[in-house]
Amino acid sequence: MSYQPRLKKEFNERIVPSLKEEYSYKNVMMVPRLKKIVISKGVGGAVADKKLIDHAIDELTMISGQKAIATISKKDVASFKLRKGMPIGAKVTLRSERMYEFLDRLITSALPRVRDFQGIKPSGFDGRGNYNLGVTEQIIFPEIDIDKVNKISGMDISFVTSANSDKEAQSLLSELGLPFKKSDFKSKLSEIKNTKTEKPVIKNESPVEEVPVVEEVKDESPVEEAPVVEELSEKKIIKKNK
Repeated sequence: MSYQPRLKKEFNERIVPSLKEEYSYKNVMMVPRLKKIVISKGVGGAVADKKLIDHAIDELTMISGQKAIATISKKDVASFKLRKGMPIGAKVTLRSERMYEFLDRLITSALPRVRDFQGIKPSGFDGRGNYNLGVTEQIIFPEIDIDKVNKISGMDISFVTSANSDKEAQSLLSELGLPFKKSDFKSKLSEIKNTKTEKPVIKNESPVEEVPVVEEVKDESPVEEAPVVEELSEKKIIKKNK
C-alpha cells in the first residue's frame, strides 16, 4: 500500500462527511478541498548582494522539502535600483502529499513555537476562499538551524482552496487543524461601524423651572442732609459796615 499522509487520511475519512453534513452538499465532489500551498519570500537586499537569494532558496527548500525557485522582477524601478529580470525573491508551490506533510509540520511544530501565540487571525481571507498567513521569523521551523541563519526574515504562506466563500474555507482549514482565534475581528468591526452610524437618542426631559430670585430690600431711613452754612469772609463784613 502506498504512503498516505496523516492529514490526507483524516480529510477523506472524517472531514469530508462532516462538511457535507454541515453545509448539506448533495455530492461529495462539492466539498471544498485544499488545492495547493504557496510559500513566498521577498528579498529586497538582493539588489546589492545576490548571495541573499541563495540563502532564501536554501531556507525555503529545507522548510518545504521541495526545491524552491527564484522570482524575477517584471519591470524597472529606478528609485530601488532595480532592473527588469533581476532575482528579487524566492517561492515554492506544494501539492498533494508534500502539501499535507508541510501543513502537518506547520500546525504541530512550527506555530506552537511562535512567541506569545494566541491563534491566527481570521481576517486573512481574500473573499474567494483563499487564506494568507504571514510569518515574521523563519526560525519557528525546526528545520532551520539558528546558528546558520544569515538574517532573521519572514515569509508569506498562501492556502488555495476550492471553496466558494470565506466561511466554507475557514471551516475547512479549522477542521484540518489551523488554530484560528475565537474572537472574530470582522464581527467586532461591524459592531463598531453600526455604533458609529447610529444617531444619538435625545431623551424628552421636562424643562426645569427657574426659581425667581427675590432681591431683599432693606428698610433704610433717609439720611438728612445738613444745611450748608456759608461762611462770610471778613472782607465782605467790612464792606457792609462801610
